[in-house]
Parts: sequence; C-alpha cells; structure tokens
Amino acid sequence: MGNRGMEDLIPLVNKLQDAFSYIGQACNLDLPQIAVVGGQSAGKSSVLENFVGRDFLPRGSGIVTRRPLVLQLISATAEWAEFLHCKGKKFTDFDEVRQEIEAETDRAVGANKGISPIPINLRVYSPHVLNLTLIDLPGITKVPVGDQPVDIEQQIRDMIMQFITRESCLILAVTPANSDLANSDALKLAKDVDPQGLRTIGVITKLDLMDEGTDAREVLENKLLPLRRGYIGVVNRSQKDIDGKKDIKAALEAERKFFLSHPAYRHVAEKMGTPRLQRVLNEQLTNHIRDTLPAFRSKLQSQLLALDKEAEEYRGYRPDDPSRKTKQLLQMVQQFSVDFEKRIEGSGDQVDTVELSGGAKINRIFHERFPFELVKMECDEKEMRREISYAIKNIHGIRTGLFTPDMAFEAIVKKQVMQLKGPCVKCVDMVIQELINTVRQCSNKLECFPMLQEETERIVTTHIRDREGRAKDQVLLLIDIQLSYINTNHEDFIGFANAQQRTSQSNKSQSSAVNQVIRKGWLTINNISIMKGGAKEYWFVLTAESLSWFKDDEEKEKKYMLPLDNLKVRDVEKSFLSSKHIFCIFNTESRNVYKDNRTLELACDSQEDVDSWKSSLLRAGVYPEKVMAVESESTAATENFSMDPQLERKVETIRNLVDSYMAIVNKCIRDLMPKTIMHLMINNVKDFINAELLAQLYSAGDQNTLMDESQEQAQRRDEVLRTHQALKEALAIIGDISTTTFTVPMPPPVDNSWVGGAGGRRSPPSSPTSSRRMSSGQRPAPRGAPPPPNRPGPLGPFNNTAESPQAPSRPNRAPPSIPSRRPPPSPTRQAPP
Repeated sequence: MGNRGMEDLIPLVNKLQDAFSYIGQACNLDLPQIAVVGGQSAGKSSVLENFVGRDFLPRGSGIVTRRPLVLQLISATAEWAEFLHCKGKKFTDFDEVRQEIEAETDRAVGANKGISPIPINLRVYSPHVLNLTLIDLPGITKVPVGDQPVDIEQQIRDMIMQFITRESCLILAVTPANSDLANSDALKLAKDVDPQGLRTIGVITKLDLMDEGTDAREVLENKLLPLRRGYIGVVNRSQKDIDGKKDIKAALEAERKFFLSHPAYRHVAEKMGTPRLQRVLNEQLTNHIRDTLPAFRSKLQSQLLALDKEAEEYRGYRPDDPSRKTKQLLQMVQQFSVDFEKRIEGSGDQVDTVELSGGAKINRIFHERFPFELVKMECDEKEMRREISYAIKNIHGIRTGLFTPDMAFEAIVKKQVMQLKGPCVKCVDMVIQELINTVRQCSNKLECFPMLQEETERIVTTHIRDREGRAKDQVLLLIDIQLSYINTNHEDFIGFANAQQRTSQSNKSQSSAVNQVIRKGWLTINNISIMKGGAKEYWFVLTAESLSWFKDDEEKEKKYMLPLDNLKVRDVEKSFLSSKHIFCIFNTESRNVYKDNRTLELACDSQEDVDSWKSSLLRAGVYPEKVMAVESESTAATENFSMDPQLERKVETIRNLVDSYMAIVNKCIRDLMPKTIMHLMINNVKDFINAELLAQLYSAGDQNTLMDESQEQAQRRDEVLRTHQALKEALAIIGDISTTTFTVPMPPPVDNSWVGGAGGRRSPPSSPTSSRRMSSGQRPAPRGAPPPPNRPGPLGPFNNTAESPQAPSRPNRAPPSIPSRRPPPSPTRQAPP
C-alpha cells in the first residue's frame, strides 16, 4: 500500500514537469526534506515507514538507527531500491533492503551500539511516491552503552542539527505518549532551529501503551502544551506485530479502530492517525508547490515576452519564397551599411564599453599613434650634430669655408623628410586593419546566411585593399612633394638671422605651459620590492614639467613628484607570469629616478594603454630611447670627433634651422595624413557600401544561393517557434494548477515558550504521571500554560486551531456519549500572561 495523499500530488507535479520539459528547462521545485526527530524507541522509524508505505527499516532494542538514513524517493514506473554504496545493484525485496542497512551500519560502526554521522543513502523508486527526501535520524540518548563515546548525547544532537537547521526541512518531533512531553528533547531541538514553529509538527506515538486510566487528550487537542501546528497522534505496530509480519495496511486499519473506539479520542479520530499525518505533510508539499508557482510564472512570462517579436517574424515564414529572399537581401545590405557608418561616425546605440573600435580607434591612430611614430624617427642629438658637421665639411671639400653652407641644411632636411615615409605607411596599414575589423564586426549580423556573409566580407575587403595602394601612393606623393622644394620663405621658418634665438624662444614657450595637465590615469608601479609591499596601483598626473602620483583619484595624498628633466622612455619585455604590459622611465645621466631605483617601471592592462601613455609623455618632452643599429661604432666615432669653435657655431645654426623646418613639415604631414586617408579610404569605402555593394552581390552569383539559411538559423527558427508555443502551454498548465489546488493557511501563533530553547523558558508539569493522568481527578496545570478546560465539542479543537494561552479558559460541554469525570475549572481563573 502506498501513501494515498502523495499519490494525489503526483499528477500535479507531473504536469509541472511536462510543462518545463517542453521548453527544455528543469522544473526545480526543491520539495522540502522531512526529518524525523525523537528519543530512543520513540517510534520514529515506524512513522517514517507508515509515511512511505513500506516496511524496510531495522527493528530491535536500543539504538537501531545508528547512522542517518537519507531516503530519496524517486517517482518511477516500477518499484525497486538502490544504495549509493552498492551502485548498479537493484533491490526488489525490501527485506533485503533492511538487511543491507543493518550490514552497512555494522561495517561502519561495528555491532556494539556505536554511531556514525556518515549517512546511508538509499533511493527508492516507485510509482507511488514523489521526489522527496526523508531522513531517519538516530534517537537521542543520555547514557552511553557498549562502545559508545561518553559524549554520545552531544554527538547525536550535532548530527541532528546538521539536517534540521535547513529552512527546507520539515521537522516531525516524535514523542511517546508514555513520557513527559514538557521534557521532550525532540521539541526542544525543534524550538532551537524553528522558534516560530513554522516547520515543526508534533507527533505523539504509543498512545495504546499508556497506563490504564490515563490519556493524552489535552495534548492532542493542543491545549496543554500547545504548538503552532499542533499534535497528531499515531499508533504504530508493536514488536509483536512486526515479528508476526503484520503489514502496514492492517496496522493502519487497527490504528483507525483504536481512535474510533477509545472514549478519549473518538471525537478527534478524524484528526488523528497516520493518514492524517500524511495529509498534513502533503498539504505542506502542496503549499510549497503553490509558493513556487509565482516565480515560475514570472520567469516564463518574461521569456515569452522576449520571444514574441522574433516568433511573430518567423510565423508564416517560407524559406524558398523568392520575393522574401529579395526583400531580405535588401534589408541585410541596408542594415550592414547603417552599422558600418555608425561604427565609423559614432552612435549612441550599441556602444562598446569594453574597448575602442571603429572610428574611435582610427581617431586614436591619427592623433596618438601616428605622432608617436613620427617622434620615434627623431635621431639622437649627438648623432644629429655629427651628421651636420660631416655634411658641412664634405660640402666645403678641401677648402675651409667662411660661411655656413645652405646645402648642408637641405641635405639634412631631405634625409629627415625621407624618414617620414615609414611612419606614414604604417599609419595607413593600421587604419586598413581597423577598417577590415569593422567590416567583420558588422557582417556578424549576416551569419544566419553564411554565403551572403562570406561574399559581403570578400567584396568589401577587396575594395579596401584596392584603395590601400592608392592611399599609400598618395601618402608617398605627399612626402615627395615636401622633398621637391625646401621653402625657406615659409612664414613659420626662423631663417638664418633668427637661428640663434630659437633656443631662448622655445624655453619661453615651454615655461608658459608649466602647469598644463596633459593626462591623468591609473598606472601600476611595477618595480617596488616585495619587502616594501610589491607592485601597487596609483593615480598618475602628467603635466608639462612633472609626473606625480597620488594614493587615489581624489588627489589629496601625493606620494611623489618626478621632474621630467633628462628623462626618456623605453620598452620593458613582458614578464612570463605577468598579464600587464610594462614600460619604464629612466634618466639619461644615469641618476636614480625614484628613490633608490635607476628606473621607474610602469604597467598597464593593454599595449594600447602603453602606447597612449608614451604619446602623452612625448607631448611633455619625454622622448623614447633611440636604439642605434651600430651602437659601438657610432659611439666611438662620436667620442673621437671634435669641432673647432667656428664649426660648432655653424653646426648649431643648421641644427636650429633643421628643427624649425622639420617642425613645419611635421605639422603639415600630421594635418594632411588624416585628411588623405579619410578621403581616399574611409569615405570612399562608405560610398562603395552604400552605392555599389548590392550590385556587386547581385553580379557575384545566384541570389537564391546567397540567401540560403544556415543550418543553425533553421534550427533557431524552429526552436523559437516551439519554445514560444511551449511557454504558452506551460503558463496554461500553471494556471490550471493554481485553480485546482488550494493553500492551507498557517495556524496562528501560540505561546510555545514552555518548550526549552533560544530565549524560551522551560516549565514542565509537576510530574510525568500527573501530566498524563486524565481520569483520576483534576490534573494540575503547568506553569506557563492555560488551565485545562473541559472536553470540547464533537468537532474538537482542530476546527478553530489552538486556543490562545492569553485568553481566559472557558468550560466546554462534554459530548453526551463521553461523561466527564473532571470538575470544571473555577470561572475566575485566568490564563497566565
């Protein structure tokens, strides 16, 4: 025989499972665990077996349950059992299940009453159960026996607390009727973890074993020692019945006859017994299921709303319709054009907050990377002077010149201008790479049509490569134009007369920008020793004359200020274990830069940040280190070279003239390069996409082939339509469940302070005997509980929940068939506050 109440819940849960299986999701109801807690020989295992409807737990004297038994009930079409420690072995005979539990317990703790917190995991598959977890826990004992440790009581309490502290665990506090209820350890433990009584149900066993002339009527009526969910009395099989193989069905029938025939319980017989306990637990399961429905419904509705628009587009969709393919091709190309333009020109929708891309990255190339590449081409000062002196001497030849030759100036200038070709070509390459990346990003929206995506990328990339050659030719033409004529009459050129004044003028212009803030940001100082805390991140502020860093971006606590005089920048090879990119600042005169450090190593998260900081340092006059190809030879030549005062003046004059003219050229190139690339490449590519891409696609091949869907897209369409329909059906099923089930309200709170626990007081009755005696005169009322009233009416106390201990007790009339032998309480007595 199974648990009938549980069987009624199975179709309800199956509906939910079906609803979620349609949409490929798990229906995680997280049904509560049910833990049976009580003292030794209180009847816990029998209560558990009656709930499951199977006889499979060990029996005997003393501590029978010596390890926690975690029983997982799993709904299935057939009935069998499996142990976690016996994987693959199925038990169809539940007598063998009981024997295996006993054997596994003995293997772990021996046969001499020892206990272990390691649980035995048993799974029972049956068509008569729900997916639940039931826990049979060792009985609470006071005195160790056999080889049990001296702290056996504390060990068992800790073991029980591991399970009942979970909020999803229902607690069946089992107490035998022939013991003192006010001293129940099960109720005390339940009160410790569930002070409001929301998860605790009192279970009174062994009602048939009470002394003659006594009963537990007032306890079961929840009047004497009230609990919020009240008490349920059960009558389990005796040891004789178990030895005689009395089945559970016959035991339940005998239990019902006991309550109907007992004069103290017949008026509450419908509220007692194992079926009632099953019904209360199943009501709790139903409540839990209904409580989870709103969250499920909200989740499904949000998913349905997200799919509505896409499902509407796919509804009535015909993949082979030529008109649909033509329309969709036009829409795709138009969308590609709009996306490309937005990425280049910038847009407020779909903003990338992770990294720079498209137009923002090209802007950075124009105004940070390209100027940085130009400055890197500048040669070392000593090397420049040596080249100028050689040029002057070679121009004069065998003669000693009296005047500074302008041919030396032109030779040096042309050499410097020729070196600009490398940075200019590199700038074009960087812009082309970013354009190609942008095309790929925009074509991702075409991935549902693989042929169209591939052909679009091919056509646009080919056009970009075609424009690359023209752009580079034009850029090199700009350099050749600069080489063709050295315009010494330019308005910004200082001329020979003013060459000597250039140094003082540059110093004045530099001093005017002393307080200008060039950049702020976070950097990590990488070369701080571990003894001093290791690498740390600081807030850096770069001005025209110093580099300062602070504790944070509030700039209140300055850590250090580093003057920029005689500083240069060089790259540092990335560490194998470090994810950061590093560069360092050093002093050209080999002095310490920061405290005892010859260099200041600074780390960024990306190479782009490193390049950006280098560009900012260039603006502040901190140049990158010049790496000479033949360093030893050039150094030796420089050291052996000497100049007379007259030659030195000529070199200084031409040096200033070259600086002045190259500043004009650099300014011109930095202005023309972005304009040239924009005109010949970026704007041209945009116009090509808008005007010619569609025609190129039509001429590239068969339109039907281009618009063939990918297999993933076809699956996606079918999945969206199926999921959309399944969500509607799931919501309908949840609505049916909501209307076909009802929630049993939680009983109102009662004064359960008589139970020992957190903050509670413990006031047991005067004696165990008097607390149970019902027919030998009036029973003394315990402290902290209301005085005992007369017997209630035929419907019993369960029709209007437990009587509040704060209300004055009122005498009730006894049913005519059960004469009351107790004198009524004094009408003046009041319940204690």
